[in-house]
Amino acid sequence: MEDSEIIEMYFSRNEKAVEETDKKYGKYLSKVAYNILENSEDSKECINDTYLNTWNSVPPKRPSIFKIFLAKITRNIAINRYNKENTLKRGKNVIKVCTELEECIDSDYLEGKLDYSRLVERINNFLDKLSIEKRVIFIERYFYLENVKNIAKKHNLSESNVKVSLMRIRKDLKKYLKEGGYYG
Repeated sequence: MEDSEIIEMYFSRNEKAVEETDKKYGKYLSKVAYNILENSEDSKECINDTYLNTWNSVPPKRPSIFKIFLAKITRNIAINRYNKENTLKRGKNVIKVCTELEECIDSDYLEGKLDYSRLVERINNFLDKLSIEKRVIFIERYFYLENVKNIAKKHNLSESNVKVSLMRIRKDLKKYLKEGGYYG
């Protein structure tokens, strides 16, 4: 079923919309949640919350890219759940990813000095300049919080190659942000 048809089902308040969403994107959304929470039960609960949130958001929202709309909801719910539980056993990947990005974005320097939306725009401009493969690897790691091993497998690369690529991208991002006055 096409995304536009599913969205129309939400607009007409047809409960089958949730079922169709799950058929089409359930596994994908489970992966997004699991990458953050590293727990199957918690991931399932996040997916259920995603469907409820989608039901309550559409309408009035009409997502242009439904898959990304759903992934963003799932990601935010999973991160909130992780933050709420904040255990040492879960979410080691979240902590590691955040630590990796700290070298690019100086939070002490940025705090109170610029508009968040301008920073996001600057990062998006940087990503637009990357090759498609590098952009995808960056987004998989830092938006979807995918681990390096899975990224390497997905792209037929060695883990070392992915790590080096991510390190170079972060170094270039830091330089790009510094040139734009976004890093101390």
